[in-house]
Amino acid sequence: MKKIISVLLLGITIFTFAFSSPALAADAAAGKAVFTANCAQCHAGGKNLVNAAKSLSKADLEKYGMYSAEAIIAQVTNGKAAMPAFGNRLKPAQIENVAAYVLEQADNNWGK
Repeated sequence: MKKIISVLLLGITIFTFAFSSPALAADAAAGKAVFTANCAQCHAGGKNLVNAAKSLSKADLEKYGMYSAEAIIAQVTNGKAAMPAFGNRLKPAQIENVAAYVLEQADNNWGK
């Protein structure tokens, strides 16, 4: 019985690490610098100067299905509506770092 439980736990551990999100390794501190240089023009303090209803607050990110690293990475990479795509300007790791920074700031109410 112990052997079966050990094998199951090992399998779960391997599965978790094999399929974990790449954003888990992202660096929010590095993301702040990228955000400041590329995103703050429209999203200073988590706001949205183009469409105030779609800020980077946790509530708005959740409301519009954007409260995940994957969703933010896709938006930053590909753009959408008035937001330009940054996939050709930024490296994937930079975009992952921005996503980590945005989520961290949203969780902290953008320092308010």
